Amino acid sequence: MTDTVVIGAGLAGLSAAIRLAEAGQKVTLLSFGLGGIQLGQGTIDVLGYRGADTLVERPFDEFAAWATEHPDHPYSLLGADVVRDSVDWLAARLPDLLVPGDGRNHPLPTAVGAMRPTYLVQPSMVWPDPTSVAVVGPAQIKDFYPHLVAANLAVTAQVEATGYRIDLPARAGEAESSPVVYAKALEDPDVLARFAEAVLDQIGDEDAVVLPAILGLHQCVQPQLAALLKRPVVEALLPPPSIPGMRINEALTAQAKAAGVRVILGSKVTGFESDGSRVTAVTLHQAGRDQSYPASHVVFAPGGFESAALVMDSYGTITEPVFDLPLAGLDRDDLITGDYWADQAIFAVGTRVDQSCRPLTGDGEVVYENLHTVGGLLAGAIRWTEKSGDGIAVASALRAADAILSPTGTWSPPASPTDQPPAPEVVQTLQEDAEDDADPATTPSPPEEDENV
Repeated sequence: MTDTVVIGAGLAGLSAAIRLAEAGQKVTLLSFGLGGIQLGQGTIDVLGYRGADTLVERPFDEFAAWATEHPDHPYSLLGADVVRDSVDWLAARLPDLLVPGDGRNHPLPTAVGAMRPTYLVQPSMVWPDPTSVAVVGPAQIKDFYPHLVAANLAVTAQVEATGYRIDLPARAGEAESSPVVYAKALEDPDVLARFAEAVLDQIGDEDAVVLPAILGLHQCVQPQLAALLKRPVVEALLPPPSIPGMRINEALTAQAKAAGVRVILGSKVTGFESDGSRVTAVTLHQAGRDQSYPASHVVFAPGGFESAALVMDSYGTITEPVFDLPLAGLDRDDLITGDYWADQAIFAVGTRVDQSCRPLTGDGEVVYENLHTVGGLLAGAIRWTEKSGDGIAVASALRAADAILSPTGTWSPPASPTDQPPAPEVVQTLQEDAEDDADPATTPSPPEEDENV
């Protein structure tokens, strides 16, 4: 029997599966799709905004105030140290794909020329603080308009920016190329050299070059292109599918498989079996029939509304369709408002969990002892406006995994130094110090031994 079944192949699901498998567990990962990492931007958000207009520069410094203002938010449960350690764990796993965090958010150019805050970036996205930039877009890429990007970067990044178009099909005779096709083509050194020549024929003496995020799928060729252009090169975000996101997804999936995780894609989890207090198996609709997957533990990482992990019927009733879990955040009348720019409270609906990420009833009782919900299903966060989704995903995934790996099956906070008994050598030293400090005049002598005893 599988030790743990993980449901979901996004950042939370893959993180939990890797942590558990590398600790020696037999793990099976089930997912209907390929996961949401490649639909993201290929960076790791922790906290980008407080409110609609307040930019966060140092996210972990905001956690105490954030917890006070948002007591039901997942970060209030997890805490700054756990989230920081979790994203550091992820960065250490992907040293070629993520620049280690230093406590500060990075500004990241987007496909419309906005500067978006994020915590961990890929090396190809590091903003070099230039005074002037050339924004270059291939005519065959239809989702990147260099003149628009340049005009907006002049305001948002306070740089002198100029837009340029180059005409270089990714494949001969192709009028339009998807970012994936272009990214694969640029991995060919000959194509990359022609691309660099086309860029140099257009640009001036700008300090840096901003390009759409197409610089290699399986291997990022940004360092080679920067050498050819003799200046820094920065990848700007594109609409999904995200090439940088696909790089991370490919790397984490490979690590999961290398750790022994059995990955089953393309089939939907439709139900479960239980003995009342524990989930004993999950049901996968596979090849036209239902297949049972028994497990000792389950990590449920299906995402939220965006992946149909939460659904709303025509009467406005919101449910979680697999385990029928209780949902928090439904007790308000303004779940959806007519203000387009306002946060919609419906997206904060989700499961409320305990310290081990086990879902709770409205009365605070654990629903199933061995079921852990993580990532986008957790209540209290509007992840895309806060820019908090990745931090929530990886931190809750590792929290759930550590709970499963503990002898009790639940998570407990590490003991503080004052809670730890002194080490034996410390005890011995304290005893010796006490003997040295003792006053012979006041220290009573041991009683003489009575030979009749």
